[in-house]
Amino acid sequence: MTVSARLQTENNLKKDAKADVSSDFTGCPVSTAIDKIGGKWKVIILYQLRGQTLRFGELKKIIPGITQKSLTQQLRALEQDKLVSRKVYAEIPPRVEYSSTELAAKLNPALDLLCDWGKEYQQVHR
Repeated sequence: MTVSARLQTENNLKKDAKADVSSDFTGCPVSTAIDKIGGKWKVIILYQLRGQTLRFGELKKIIPGITQKSLTQQLRALEQDKLVSRKVYAEIPPRVEYSSTELAAKLNPALDLLCDWGKEYQQVHR
């Protein structure tokens, strides 16, 4: 076998190994959850919407550091994933309200645990 053929075979084996590792997580519920609520802002948005309906501007005010563009993108993604519902009122100026769906409400116990853990971590690392 030539050197280039051997290198090509090794590269193919490495690619196959990587494909096998990534396919191990296909259908994994944890991967699905992280895919849908992961990232910097989605969990924070869902936490703020727990049990209440908020307008875009209200969300922007209570989430420090989020840009209008990021908030818009994250709300759209959460709406597409059926975790946030969006209601538009035919008024001038238009009013848009966001709330958690029933599916997102099932995350509340996990969000509470994350909040408690975050508080404890902050106390330990002051």
